[in-house]
Amino acid sequence: MQHFETATRRLAYVTHGTLNPAADNCVILPTYYTGTHNSYTNIIGPTHALNPTKYFIVIPNMLGNGLSSSPSNTSNFTNATIAENVHLQHALIKSLGVKSIAAVYGWSMGATQSYAWAALYPHMVRAILAVCGAAKCWPLNQVFLEGIESALNNAKSEESGKRAFGRIYAGWAYSAAFYRDALYQHMGFPTLEDFLKFWEEDHVSWPAADLLAMLWTWKNASTDLTKIRARTIIMPSTTDAYFTQDEAALEAAQIPGAELRPIHSPYGHCAGAPGRFTTESAEIEKATLEILYQPS
Repeated sequence: MQHFETATRRLAYVTHGTLNPAADNCVILPTYYTGTHNSYTNIIGPTHALNPTKYFIVIPNMLGNGLSSSPSNTSNFTNATIAENVHLQHALIKSLGVKSIAAVYGWSMGATQSYAWAALYPHMVRAILAVCGAAKCWPLNQVFLEGIESALNNAKSEESGKRAFGRIYAGWAYSAAFYRDALYQHMGFPTLEDFLKFWEEDHVSWPAADLLAMLWTWKNASTDLTKIRARTIIMPSTTDAYFTQDEAALEAAQIPGAELRPIHSPYGHCAGAPGRFTTESAEIEKATLEILYQPS
């Protein structure tokens, strides 16, 4: 892991592969809520579309995620917008010598950053792949975030708040069919309680202040989609409870030439999680191959 620093922020990042002589083979993978640069590792390699022998892959950690500047590692941390994240990532990319970006690909809040990249730097970004994410925080999404934020802020202790946070989050992250058909058993959790305890523990491991900082970034997301000129493939999950297919379609209609390609899945928002589910990951891999190897 390396660091890029400005006077006020530190950006942690990793790279895979080498920048080519034309400086135009860069692919950016912004991280997502409670994700880090390690979250994309299983979809990078010579057998994947994200092939480091062909592409210079840069994974910047979102501000607030505990590796880049965050409340847990920075005194007097101030909340960061999606735009600030992207402007900082742009400064990093320029420092690395990149002239043109082949694609920005992201899941969830990574998708939110991909929209911002294409809108803020329309002449630099050639393509984006936005998976199970949105350019802004729509009203239902706001309600979801208000619920988990309230659970965290009003608990008797930080740990109990984070446990409640994780349990509530689990109900939004997967679909009704996922729970009805006990699909969590295929993921190694014998009972629903086992699955919910996993979600508890996953969030207990995060500092509450970092969770809230990233939540603020999410709640305040807003991007002018009409400025995007990149080839755009948008892949919502048909069962995503908070980045909905309907709202993905509304956003796609604002982007010239954007293609809406829904993922039909029982896994809700998590259908788009990098490499998590075989069928869904194959669909995303196919789209990644298209934007990288069959440019329009």
